[in-house]
Amino acid sequence: MRRFGRTLVTAALAVTLVGGTAGWASGDSQAAVTGPPPGTAAWRADTVSGRALPDPATAAPREVAAFFAGLDDTARQQLLRSHPLVVGNLEGAPLPLRYEANRIAVAATGEARYASLAAPDRQILAFDPRGRGQVAEVFGDVEHAEHVSVIVPGSDNDAATYDAPRTPHTGPAGMARALREATGSGTESGAATGTGGGTAVVAWIGYTTPVGVGLDAADGRLARAGAVRLARFTAGLDAVGAPDPVLFCHSYGSVVCGLAARHTDATDLVAFGSPGMRADTAAALGTGARVWAARGPSDWIADVPNVEFAGIGHGADPTSAAFGARRVPAADVQGHTGYFMPGTQSLAAFAAIAKGAAR
Repeated sequence: MRRFGRTLVTAALAVTLVGGTAGWASGDSQAAVTGPPPGTAAWRADTVSGRALPDPATAAPREVAAFFAGLDDTARQQLLRSHPLVVGNLEGAPLPLRYEANRIAVAATGEARYASLAAPDRQILAFDPRGRGQVAEVFGDVEHAEHVSVIVPGSDNDAATYDAPRTPHTGPAGMARALREATGSGTESGAATGTGGGTAVVAWIGYTTPVGVGLDAADGRLARAGAVRLARFTAGLDAVGAPDPVLFCHSYGSVVCGLAARHTDATDLVAFGSPGMRADTAAALGTGARVWAARGPSDWIADVPNVEFAGIGHGADPTSAAFGARRVPAADVQGHTGYFMPGTQSLAAFAAIAKGAAR
């Protein structure tokens, strides 16, 4: 009875915090972008060499990969020119084809906020202009890398803001660049080195993130939609022969990773600045991946109650001993977004995990 009382008190505190009366920022409710990309109806109605095209909503990435393997370059280019938004977002399609398709799709929007994504040196692996926009960008050579990492960010990230100049090490693209440099795999903006080996990193904003820290950030609705997309994305990496990835999951992104964990082939799952992963323990995530957790001493996420009650809150603290994750040193991390700052213990540890060198 006493435990139940504590739960009610903690849940009430969580609701109070989310409501903004305890100093949290408010957030606008977001509609999750789900399903196949725009242009899917026209794609389904088309054929190539008399063959039906794989359905973006139902075809497994391995089926998509097999389909494209059976096409010659002329047929691939025909599909690219006719359906750039579908090809650019089709898990299992050849990566160079997707990069080219997304350059066309970005340019076709005519929107200045996306213009930089169409630069020839950028490897945009996914681009969806619906809502606030979603994007995935590759840094390095995913198909020939020895190791692949994926950055899964939290609130306030979308296709227009994820690589803002003011966030060189704290935004998703900045985190990806910092991690790749820390692994010794290069510092180029996105293009592959062509030499293979090393570590490639993907900045993945493939789901609708919360805005601010309001009810969306305390609820699992957007995370559940994101988990489905993340699982399909990792299946797409597998279908093109990429190594099993390491997932680096920040803040609300760790909720997404927690829900997707059992449906991915990740080797490691790293939660940092996490409000919880919708699981009581690392074992309850149902994954064979090694689970890691980090939280800096000044990260405000420590003030978020680790409860899950009536759909509000995300459960146990991944950095607690009871959760059972491996701890990542983070004593010198500043704030909620400083985990990839050069020289920090956390970045050094992240690089070792990304390279498969951590134990």
